[in-house]
Amino acid sequence: MNSNGVRAQPWYREPWPWILMAGPAIVVVAGLVTFWLAVRSDDGLVLDDYYKQGLAINQTLDRADAAARLGIVAELYLVDGRVRVLLAAAAPGALTLRLAHPTRAGMDQSLELSKVGQGIYEGRLQPLRAGRWHVVLEQRDWRLAGDWIVPAAGALTLGGHAPPPAGAGHSQESKEGKR
Repeated sequence: MNSNGVRAQPWYREPWPWILMAGPAIVVVAGLVTFWLAVRSDDGLVLDDYYKQGLAINQTLDRADAAARLGIVAELYLVDGRVRVLLAAAAPGALTLRLAHPTRAGMDQSLELSKVGQGIYEGRLQPLRAGRWHVVLEQRDWRLAGDWIVPAAGALTLGGHAPPPAGAGHSQESKEGKR
């Protein structure tokens, strides 16, 4: 009892000590969860040979330019766990297809596509998770690249040029006519 005749409760029965301890306790739990996530997941964004890859970018750009000069256009389809590539230009030998997830390097796939017909190449894929994938189709001398959203509603076209917007040619002619 205290001097007023009111019986005092033990500290653990009062709400304020618990409210004041809740903040630091939440921070400790959040720190442990963050540590667990950092250890459990792989940071696939940092490359070991980033400097060499930076130097090789010019070769990659040259191969992309070579595909444009050769007029190579490819359409990719996903059919029953297989990828089918229809190639507009002739390409002797096999093709290499790389599918890279933007943030999870462990999900990346690389496969050789074998020729099954005139301009038709196929290969078997592991199941792809839904989301955006970086796609690279290449041979030794050329390279096509693009992004594919899975599940794809249709084909992915690599290479070539997108048609100009409707009326774009008309507006250019009208500008030249006003000069």
